[in-house]
Amino acid sequence: MTDRLIALEGAVNFRDLGGYATEDGRHTRWRVLFRADGLGELTETDLAVMRQLGIRTVVDLRSGYEVEQSRFDVDAHPVAFHHFPFIDALPDVESWDRRPGLLGAQYTEMLDDAGPQIVGALEVLAAAEACPAVFHCTAGKDRTGLLSAIVLSLLGVPEDTVVADYALSGQAMERLRAKLVLKYPDGRDVIADLDEVFSADPANMVALFAYLRRHYGSMAAYAERIGVADEVTARLRATLLEPAA
Repeated sequence: MTDRLIALEGAVNFRDLGGYATEDGRHTRWRVLFRADGLGELTETDLAVMRQLGIRTVVDLRSGYEVEQSRFDVDAHPVAFHHFPFIDALPDVESWDRRPGLLGAQYTEMLDDAGPQIVGALEVLAAAEACPAVFHCTAGKDRTGLLSAIVLSLLGVPEDTVVADYALSGQAMERLRAKLVLKYPDGRDVIADLDEVFSADPANMVALFAYLRRHYGSMAAYAERIGVADEVTARLRATLLEPAA
């Protein structure tokens, strides 16, 4: 059985999006598209894994500030690097207390406001010779979770499977929290208090799909609304799906 989680020393949530059944009976291809958390602390051992996987493209969904702090080492492993910030800046710590449900609200705001960035990311992933590719943010859960939901849905993966894929980040968040405590020991109490930040509650993705249906009708209609060309979706399906039986 192919492992979905790719074990790395410098990242905690690097996962393969292969092996998911679609509504027409096909499956997403293994070892072609990956989702991940921050890739700025990969070790030499990790970079060897990147080479073994044949990673050609990295799509970074983080803010400009986050990219300035750390980014994938394109000198150690040359790739086509693309930056599409889904949000301008991360919410500050106090925002989580002021706005209960901020995580779910952030998802719908990105869906409404990050259309050009989403289109750009999809066009890159659909381009010839782009794959194997990885897209990522800082935790590999929120911005990455939104793009994963869009890609998988356009491929025909059922909603419940997309929700389950999102929820897989839950275990990774415990690893991320432990990693951050070691990195920022003075912030231990703050990190311990940010349960929503480190959650991957399936209800967040269920709510996102409900919002999508109310405001756009379907993922295909949403993609059309923001300007995703039919040929982009067709190329994604040709690249990321196993051939029909």
